[in-house]
Amino acid sequence: MSTPASIPTADTSSLADPERALALSHAAAESRAALAVLWALDERMGAIVAAARDPLIGSMRLVWWRDALEALDDQSAKVPAEPLLQALAASLLPAGVRGTDMAALETGWAALLEGETLTPDQIDSHGAGRGAPLFRLSARLLGQEPADIDAAGAGWALADLGHRTQSIESRGQARVAALDRLAQVDIGRWPRSLRPLGLLVMFARQDAQLPADQLRRQASPKRLFRSLAYALLGR
Repeated sequence: MSTPASIPTADTSSLADPERALALSHAAAESRAALAVLWALDERMGAIVAAARDPLIGSMRLVWWRDALEALDDQSAKVPAEPLLQALAASLLPAGVRGTDMAALETGWAALLEGETLTPDQIDSHGAGRGAPLFRLSARLLGQEPADIDAAGAGWALADLGHRTQSIESRGQARVAALDRLAQVDIGRWPRSLRPLGLLVMFARQDAQLPADQLRRQASPKRLFRSLAYALLGR
């Protein structure tokens, strides 16, 4: 399988989202590299959707990634010369994360390609298809999988969606759905190893409470101070 020229390569050593980069700094050293690469995959799929002026082209690019990730489970197959894909194979497969597990993220991102104003079903599909598996795999890499991890991931993804979409109506719906999922989550009971994910949940709760016509201010001094308190105290 060759890598399409239209799909750009990425720096797998850094994340575009400053708050995910901050959360990553609180991960155990032995888990940090694999977690960074997993989150870079999520960012790559998000970049494909954001750049897709033609939904069909965006869908084709996501399908390429889904197929390439699923093919990682075939140990006899050669990994394509795509830096992020090779980093995923080198970091996540030895940690017990299958290519099929990673490919599940495609479903959540593909749900956003069907229109600018999203339906409730599309919004729910994004949360369940993107956030839930992303947090589940992240928790596995961090060594703990609490019962509320899927709700946490879905809520985080929906809060994030509330700041991605241009439609005010969709923003409001996504934020309401995010608060519903996050109400099921108690990060105060999570072990210290999951502080990186707990930090993202904390930010998501703040983001989901904003009015639909207001966007978040990532890495603002207030948010950074709050994140430091959580990292130290777990609440």
